[in-house]
Amino acid sequence: MRKILGVASLIMSTGVVHAEQLNEQEQISPYSANVTFASQYISRGFQQTWGKPALQIGLDYANPNGLFVGTWASNVSSNYLRDASVEWDFYAGYLKTIDKFSIGMSVFYYYYPGAKSTPETGSTSYNYGEIVPQIGYGPLSLKYFITYTPDYAGYNSNTMGGTEGKRSRGTTYLDLNFTQPINESWTFGAHYGYERIKNFSEANFQDMKVELIKDLGDGWTTGLAYTKAWDKDGYYRNYSNGEPDAPISNPIDSTFTVSVKKVF
Repeated sequence: MRKILGVASLIMSTGVVHAEQLNEQEQISPYSANVTFASQYISRGFQQTWGKPALQIGLDYANPNGLFVGTWASNVSSNYLRDASVEWDFYAGYLKTIDKFSIGMSVFYYYYPGAKSTPETGSTSYNYGEIVPQIGYGPLSLKYFITYTPDYAGYNSNTMGGTEGKRSRGTTYLDLNFTQPINESWTFGAHYGYERIKNFSEANFQDMKVELIKDLGDGWTTGLAYTKAWDKDGYYRNYSNGEPDAPISNPIDSTFTVSVKKVF
């Protein structure tokens, strides 16, 4: 469940690299790849590697006219999602920039090979997809993730209880980001997110992040991020993957993450 695009894409997200003109005849290649080593994987405030290190790899194609397509993958913990070891994302979209203003639309699909909830909860798949309209101006950007698949990350009446037959299609995530260079090598970022889970409001949550990113040159960056999420009534305080005797933790507790990223 990746959706925050943060340590400015160092920790939680894929940054899509758009072609820039080198001169009137030459442009940067529309193809790029990235590799990130992080102390853990945080997405929307959730510690998806259960506090353990993460290796993340992405491939992107970005056409100068604004079209882009890509894929990104990270290890995840089976303590977070039952039988999960990998999150594999696919995305495509369009982003138009005019001076300081930007507007775009993208589609994401998040795939967790082999990961399902317990048989007692319907062996529900955690795979899901979102459409994402977005706007931006200067250092500010706003994205609005909308779940188009029947469930968001396995949330339904089998896994959540309550009235039979309820699904979570239409779940939304508001993603507000501020990114501002401090000087030629340092960048500051801040994020606020709000997840509203359709039909299961008791599981709604908010999250925040502040980060510093250092450009090391030659495609290398390093980052430090502080993240925290919170819910209404401590819903996630004693979280487990649903297995008997599974480890229990609070995956949205405050935490720091350090990372190193290389873009090719």
